[in-house]
Amino acid sequence: MTIHNLSLKNSILNKFIAEIRAVNIQKDSMRFRRNIERIGEILGYEMSKTLSFNSETIETPLGQSNIDLPNNEVVLCSILRAGVPLHNGLLNYFDGAENAFISAYRHHKHNPESFEIIVEYLACPSLEGKTLILADPMLATGQSMLATFEALKPFGTPKEIHLISVIGAQEGVDFVAQHFDKNTHLWIATIDKTLNDKGYIVPGLGDAGDLAFGEKLQQ
Repeated sequence: MTIHNLSLKNSILNKFIAEIRAVNIQKDSMRFRRNIERIGEILGYEMSKTLSFNSETIETPLGQSNIDLPNNEVVLCSILRAGVPLHNGLLNYFDGAENAFISAYRHHKHNPESFEIIVEYLACPSLEGKTLILADPMLATGQSMLATFEALKPFGTPKEIHLISVIGAQEGVDFVAQHFDKNTHLWIATIDKTLNDKGYIVPGLGDAGDLAFGEKLQQ
C-alpha cells in the first residue's frame, strides 16, 4: 500500500485539523462538518493527481483550448454516519462520481474494550473496472474499513482503490496496509500514534459522528 500522509508537509490543512481537534471549536457542529468537508476537498485534490487523463479539445467563444481531463469512472463510497461530511467534500470535486453508502458500526457484546463490526445497510452500483474511493474520517483499528471492503466485493472488482481518512492511528494504518492489495493508496490528513483501551484514536478528536450530528442513544 502507498500511504500519502499530508501532515508531513505544512499547508492550510493544518488549520482545519487544529479546529476539528480543539474542544472549544468542535462544539460548533456546523463548523465541524464544514471542516471535515474542506479536508475531504484537499484529500480529493491530492488524490486526483494520480488518476488517468486524456487530452480533450474545449470550444471557447474565441477558439479552442486543449486540456487533459480525468477519465476514471469513480465510485465514491462512505461509511455512515460520520462519513457524510467527508463524502460531501469529495463529491464537491468528483461531482460526476457514482455513489455508494454503507453502515458499519462497532457492536460491543459484553466488554466495552472488545467489539465486532456490524454492516447493516448497503447501496452500491457496479464496481467492476472502476476507481473506488472508500471514505471514513476516522481510521482507528482499520476493522471498519476492511469490513466495508469485504461487503463491497459482490459488486465487482475495482480497477484501483483509494482509501480516504482524516485522522488515523498508526495501528489502523498498519492494519489496512496488511489487508489491502499493495496497489491500494491511502490518503490521510494526519496520523496519531496510539489507541486507547476502547479503540479510540489518541489524541484524536473524539467521536466524529457525534460531533457532526449529535450524540446517539445506542452504543
